[in-house]
Amino acid sequence: MIRNVQLIARRGWEQASIFHQRFRQVIPWATALLAVALAVAAPQLWLGDYWQHVFAIAYFYAVLSAGWSLLSGHAGQFSFGHMAFMAIGAYTTGLLGRYLGLSPWLGIVAGTLMAAVVGLGIGLLVLRLRAAYLALFTIAFSEILRIILRSEPQVTRGDQGLRVAPLFGETLSRVPYYYLMFGLLLVCLALMMWLTRSRVGLYLRAIREDEDAAAARGVDVVRYKILVFVVTSAMAGLMGTVFAHYTAVLTPSILVLSQTGLVIAMAILGGVESLVAAALGGIIVQVGLELLREFGAWRMVIFGALLVFTLRFARNGLLAPVLERILGSGPRAESKREASPHAT
Repeated sequence: MIRNVQLIARRGWEQASIFHQRFRQVIPWATALLAVALAVAAPQLWLGDYWQHVFAIAYFYAVLSAGWSLLSGHAGQFSFGHMAFMAIGAYTTGLLGRYLGLSPWLGIVAGTLMAAVVGLGIGLLVLRLRAAYLALFTIAFSEILRIILRSEPQVTRGDQGLRVAPLFGETLSRVPYYYLMFGLLLVCLALMMWLTRSRVGLYLRAIREDEDAAAARGVDVVRYKILVFVVTSAMAGLMGTVFAHYTAVLTPSILVLSQTGLVIAMAILGGVESLVAAALGGIIVQVGLELLREFGAWRMVIFGALLVFTLRFARNGLLAPVLERILGSGPRAESKREASPHAT
């Protein structure tokens, strides 16, 4: 009798464990669907024009911070060139539209391709070297690009501003741009998550941990470093083209170093080893800075103090551990637990 009761209890416990595991697998998908549904419904239900603009810009920064997370947190490549590639995409579509009358939609394609090509050229030049050289090169590249854009007003209009045609005509509604930015965020996140969960992602993590060990096991280190650099450059260029047509005016001020620092800080606050956390970091920081605008310059002091706290006490960011606890997923040190990659 007692033995039968123990057997029934054991089976019940096993069934409960199976149900619990399946339930935990459903939670991330259910949470993601709920978040997407809320974001889609927000402009129709409670977001006014001003906050539609704030969230559209927040989605723009979310893609940039997630891209920097892919480049640095997963591939170990520290770059200051994200805003430069964004500006390349933006100015490409703006200049083609101004001087050649190119359609804004074709300009988006051209700007994205131009950013990818420039990223490929920089990758071929620099990525055979260590990460420190990439950081130094991209700082210099960004500053040179800013000076060129500013010192050639007859072409780029300099500080006077380059006028760019809007994507959706002369409409004053921000709703189309809100949905476009949000859709691009979902597409870019899906692409980056697929990349990190593929064999390429395993190679990138191996390179991040130890380039020499990865090369010794047959990984083409330079090839995959260039690949991820081109992908993130193209995404930054894509967001730059849409940003240009949304704001309808471009100035070299988008290339100041503080803008690149803001993108990096967003990724660090969210969690540089988690794409979703880095994207959420971009959204929350942008919205938070708007909420703190009434504090004037003190809002940047608060933001800086939060960044210092994160760097000192939360090495994986503030949001990544929360996602890991709630959803059962977050930044993972795959390279420390998985087998070393082999050559294909």
